[in-house]
Amino acid sequence: MQLIFLDGGLDLLRGPWHWAASGVAITIVMALMTWMGRSFGVSTAFKNLCNLAGAGRRISFFDYDLKDEDWRFAFIFGAIAGGAIAAVWLANPDPVALNPATIAHLSDWGIAYPATVAEGSGYLPEELFNLGNAKGVIIAIIGGFLVGFGARYADGCTSGHAITGLSHMQLPSLLTVIGFFIGGLAMTWLIMPLIFG
Repeated sequence: MQLIFLDGGLDLLRGPWHWAASGVAITIVMALMTWMGRSFGVSTAFKNLCNLAGAGRRISFFDYDLKDEDWRFAFIFGAIAGGAIAAVWLANPDPVALNPATIAHLSDWGIAYPATVAEGSGYLPEELFNLGNAKGVIIAIIGGFLVGFGARYADGCTSGHAITGLSHMQLPSLLTVIGFFIGGLAMTWLIMPLIFG
């Protein structure tokens, strides 16, 4: 009887959830973080890692006390561990459910959508993002640098500005989020067609 319940529970965890479930979870996390006087954000962890690596001895930006950052390290570790658990034990047996129009659009660019998980999860096109494809490697390196640099230059990532900043009604976060959307639209409609089209 317990095994049947366990299998049913795992099926519930593996299946797609309504988008409102994540909204409720984010609301609870934000309320707790605000109550604790913390600012939710992930990109600060990169700054923390640079501090741990000793960058603070040469660059004053990284020279600060890490005592108040214990919670962030626990959060990042939990996110990594949770992602690993989800990927190994709770993975959905089907590729990500994309809109058929998106699949057709990617097909026009020569990017195949997997029919089964054995062909790929659907998150990253494996024919593009692999170590044997120079174009994919260059895109991943440049994109990773721009995301990392941009998050620090903007003094926060999407979770920091779009979730924490907007919920606290901060004008700089609103302007930053508007910039995120403009950048995303420019990437989708102008830059990606040049790279893949």
